[in-house]
Amino acid sequence: MVIRATAPNRIDLAGGTLDIWPLYAFLGGGYTVNVAINLGSEVVVETRRDHKFDLYSEDLDAGETADSLSELKPGGPMDLVVRALQHYRPEIGLNIRTRNRAPKGTGIGSSSTLLIALSGALYQVQGKEIDREHIIDTAANIEAMLLGVPTGKQDYYAAAYGGVNAIWFGLGGNRVESLLVEEEVLQVLDRRLVLTFTGESRFSGTSNWNMMKAFVEDVGDTRKNLRAIAETSDRMRRCLLVADFDGFAKALEEEWENRKGLAAGVTTPRIDALMNAARNAGALASKICGAGGGGCMITFCAPGSETPVVRALTESGARHLEYHIQPQGLRVETA
Repeated sequence: MVIRATAPNRIDLAGGTLDIWPLYAFLGGGYTVNVAINLGSEVVVETRRDHKFDLYSEDLDAGETADSLSELKPGGPMDLVVRALQHYRPEIGLNIRTRNRAPKGTGIGSSSTLLIALSGALYQVQGKEIDREHIIDTAANIEAMLLGVPTGKQDYYAAAYGGVNAIWFGLGGNRVESLLVEEEVLQVLDRRLVLTFTGESRFSGTSNWNMMKAFVEDVGDTRKNLRAIAETSDRMRRCLLVADFDGFAKALEEEWENRKGLAAGVTTPRIDALMNAARNAGALASKICGAGGGGCMITFCAPGSETPVVRALTESGARHLEYHIQPQGLRVETA
């Protein structure tokens, strides 16, 4: 049996960091708004007649093999895959091939997306009906175990559900709300929201753990800025519900201003220069994906300015990443 599972990466629009427990509990809950995109992960799992495992990552060009599940140890080149296998514990051997279409270090949820796709495939191996909420919780726990720091959950929701969503992280549980469902309106956002890779690595000082410590210890304006981010993400949610793209642009710009105040290093001179180049070419707002400091940048363009904005960004050294909004989340097919 051959199983192919795919899941989309995400572009975060507003409310990143609010998806981390217990930060959202400190704030009484909050929305994270994101978009699933077709630069995602693919996992192909082939069952074997023995108990051996052959693992390989195409984008890392690395792999490992073992004669049994018990011989697979964490810490190797396929660490994430090994930890997932140790949790799901398939009773037969497997050949597993993984691929992610996003460049390494872009900050758009690649490892989380891989875990969702792999979990979906392993559910199928075991003949279980896919439970998206359980997969999300399991994937977040596996990645937290691997990283040794708290992890947010927005990446997993985009990978599992797809589309343009507001994810409410609240005291009584989480819920997903679809914001744009009409094809014509989706095409507007798809066309006007440009994705580029800055070429800079993300800044470790803006990690989830540092954000959490800063909130608990009441460092600087961390609490004030996170509350402002929560208010902005709710405002963006309401704009997208009615396809108010002027309001969306203002909320996106506001989100970036709030995020820059969370920690030193969220922005850099290079990022500032790229955003200025985009604005001079017709962009209305820009922000860095994820915690900041590097990785991918999104830029929302005035109608008709998409081509000059892309040209200005690439001439300034950014790499344009072509994508489309992915309405569907995790998909699993069996051959």
